[in-house]
Amino acid sequence: MLFKLAWLIPLFPLIGSIINGVFGLKLGKDKVSWIACGFPAMSFFVTVILWVALFFHPEGQAYPEQILWTWMAAGDFTVEFGFQIDPLSMVMMLVVTGVGTIIHIFSIGYMYEEYSYYRYFSYLNLFLFSMLILVMGNNFLMMFIGWEGVGVCSYFLIGYYFEKKSACDASVKAFVVNRVGDFAFLLGVFYIFHEFGTIDFTSVFNAVPSTLVYNSEAATLITMFLFIGATGKSAQIPLYTWLPDAMEGPTPVSALIHAATMVTAGVYMVVRCNALFNMAPITMMVIALVGGGTALFAATIGCTQYDIKRVLAYSTVSQIGYMFLACGVGAYTAAIFHLVTHAFFKACLFLGSGSVIHGMHHEQDIRKMGGLKDHFPITYVTFLVSTIAIAGIFPFSGFFSKDEILYHALMDGNVIYWGMGVAGAFITAFYMFRLVFLTFHGPSRVDPHVHPHESPKVMTLPLIVLAGLALGGGLLGLPLIHGWHILHNFLEPVLSFDFATALHNSEVMQAEHGHHVTYAEILHEKTHSEHNVWLEIFLMIFSMGVALAGIFLAYLFYIKRPELPDEYTKGQWGYDLVKNKYLVDEAYDAIFVQPTVKGSYLLWKEGDAKGVDGAVNGVAQTIGWFSKQAREFQSGFVRNYAMFMVVGFILLLILI
Repeated sequence: MLFKLAWLIPLFPLIGSIINGVFGLKLGKDKVSWIACGFPAMSFFVTVILWVALFFHPEGQAYPEQILWTWMAAGDFTVEFGFQIDPLSMVMMLVVTGVGTIIHIFSIGYMYEEYSYYRYFSYLNLFLFSMLILVMGNNFLMMFIGWEGVGVCSYFLIGYYFEKKSACDASVKAFVVNRVGDFAFLLGVFYIFHEFGTIDFTSVFNAVPSTLVYNSEAATLITMFLFIGATGKSAQIPLYTWLPDAMEGPTPVSALIHAATMVTAGVYMVVRCNALFNMAPITMMVIALVGGGTALFAATIGCTQYDIKRVLAYSTVSQIGYMFLACGVGAYTAAIFHLVTHAFFKACLFLGSGSVIHGMHHEQDIRKMGGLKDHFPITYVTFLVSTIAIAGIFPFSGFFSKDEILYHALMDGNVIYWGMGVAGAFITAFYMFRLVFLTFHGPSRVDPHVHPHESPKVMTLPLIVLAGLALGGGLLGLPLIHGWHILHNFLEPVLSFDFATALHNSEVMQAEHGHHVTYAEILHEKTHSEHNVWLEIFLMIFSMGVALAGIFLAYLFYIKRPELPDEYTKGQWGYDLVKNKYLVDEAYDAIFVQPTVKGSYLLWKEGDAKGVDGAVNGVAQTIGWFSKQAREFQSGFVRNYAMFMVVGFILLLILI
């Protein structure tokens, strides 16, 4: 069976990480490059083989799991170290290994001059290994190991330039903020074990209809804890603040974190646990509101940033928000569809920004650029293609995935969700073309001492491949024509949920406790939603018109009349508030960071120095005083000792 090869997929990057980490300095940069890129490429090759094999999997049969060994066993509780190969994990494996390999190849040109070249690639390979464990694991503990693994690797890579204080601060911030979400994720896993007696994916999800009551406290708490974990890993409100600061790491790291690995983990987890989330409508509402709110919130901040990487960082926060909006209305296929297309165009955008930074001698301020399209012809074209894709213009990939989310937000959600999505689409088109116009068009504002130049082929070829995927990736989900949505057909066996059985069992379980409820209306709503083709066509045209309006506004502001932005923003408190990121970081610093620092200082000075150290030192001083007094009796004269013996004997007699 070809599926028995699954264990090789995460093993290859792990081997590459170990070889480069231990021997890389002696091997030399060329051999490090071959090892670092070769092993992920082999993982991608094996993944493609399993993907082809999955098409021949008998319909209706359970998807294969490869159990390598029993990890832990205590009574009836067993955790296996195993992998689950199904359509959902396969999509994620293709994205992680495929896009990850392309980013590794780009890194050869971008990082070649670095002394710690081997260390960088060792971390990068380890990042792929951790993400593959996360998406391939067949139980919640395997997922959690990968979940923590990508967190540790992000700490290493964001703080790669550890001699810079800002990089160290950013890596610590990412690590600490993610621990908040991870704690909630763990609580969710504990609650799952409490309710189901297992943490195996197949066992838990099959038992959901007969174990959980629809809209019950257990269902709500489990899913809410899991979603809080997702907000940390996928940088959503309120735990998004680490991601923009993560730009302190090398640019290819940003591409890997934003496009193929860490921030997509939360979306994958929610989609993987769709059976649980379907039973918790309150959590679904929260997910949709947080996702839509984050999409709009982060997009507004992106309009005011001038660091080329920071604009893209807020863009990622916003686009992940779209994916959660889709999850919140039950459109899980649309969420994965946008995850895939986003991996293509966002990887291309970040690597394109890296190409510009490389050719501009590490300049990142777009106010010091302009007119670069002639100096970076390949980078410019690929960057423009990906920008059109993220703006949602037909026939680029982002148009199809974002339109599907907006359609479901209206049809399966409500007009508020749809309104947040449309507003976010308008602002996305505006700030992304603002970035293109300020970087590549208009008069040159480049420092005379800087000589811009196009990047080498090892960097431009990955850009071309990713731009091609950003252009044609929409073919995975063609709308309107029934049966042409390839991704939907592929994922349907994993994402289908038997609402009729689940709601019937919920009624039975509630009736046993004396509650009289009926879920007929909910079942009708879940199973009888009609697909309105003409409405979808209208929404497609409308959403593209909104995007074109955003592009036109950016053209007006930054090409046609470049004086307008200053006229509209100068001295405006609202603009200053957005430019300062709504002062969220400052609020967190005042509410959480400073009290923690001051409290720690107080514990150190008062609790530790005076309390603990004082007690220990006090005991020592007391013993010292008694020892000093005892020393007075140790004179060395025999007559004194004889006198003490006589006096003691007399006292003993008196006492008797």
